[in-house]
Amino acid sequence: MAFLDSLIGPDGKIELNKFDGTSLLKPIVNYDNNRDSTKVCFLDLETTGLNKNEDKIIELAVKLVAVDKKNGQLIGILNEYQAFQDPLEPIDEKVTQINGITNEMVKGHSIDWEAVYVILVESDIVVAHNASFDRAFMDRYLPLSKDKIWACSVYDIDWATRGFSSKGQELLCIWHGFYFDSHRAMSDVDALIHLVTHESYATVKPIEELIENAFKTVYKISANDSPFETKDALKSRDYSWNGDQRFWWKNINLDEIEDEKVWLCEAVYGGSFRGTVSEVLLTEKYK
Repeated sequence: MAFLDSLIGPDGKIELNKFDGTSLLKPIVNYDNNRDSTKVCFLDLETTGLNKNEDKIIELAVKLVAVDKKNGQLIGILNEYQAFQDPLEPIDEKVTQINGITNEMVKGHSIDWEAVYVILVESDIVVAHNASFDRAFMDRYLPLSKDKIWACSVYDIDWATRGFSSKGQELLCIWHGFYFDSHRAMSDVDALIHLVTHESYATVKPIEELIENAFKTVYKISANDSPFETKDALKSRDYSWNGDQRFWWKNINLDEIEDEKVWLCEAVYGGSFRGTVSEVLLTEKYK
């Protein structure tokens, strides 16, 4: 993948700029709720580890923004909140090496979940980069999370069609001409907002694609009773493994169902389709 053409100077050099969020629009004091916009809550978490069932949140950042439905332009910031959370247990040194958060930084701090509730309840969708990770934690800490429509800036934007071979936030931002202090919650949130509303896109900004896909019905296709030797083929086709119920699955659009059934018949079952297809409720995405 090459950088955006607009970033390449006459001498072939590329200049990267550090983004710290200060150039984002200022908060809107009195917002007109009748304006034709989508309210998007961008969210990021730092945690004590990757275990979605047992590890704990140590930092949270949320920022509610209004996006114009007509052109995907960022109208402004409606609300925001960030805080540390003391996990009441030592933070592993490997975690600190990644995000720089120490035991001293979080000691005695706690997240005001009422403040987070106020922001999430106003949002039309909640966005995170790799939403299934952040949602798993939020569903544990805040019941409202389970009722929200979540969108993912990894999977709800077709970065490959846009010419990018990686979906990692840091690399995508670099390819768009900027870098940031990654793995700190609000810094990640601000960088993600800047990325999906980037000025290089005159039409069909990534945020527009993301919002459209957030409200699009998807279907879960499960490869039940798939032979063990087909696991690599399923994995390479972006199926995920459900370890509890022991089957491979993925979400697809309505117009992809028949083609996917044909592929499973040929590549997995060697005959008739033995899987299942079910509609995924909008509020069930990325659970």
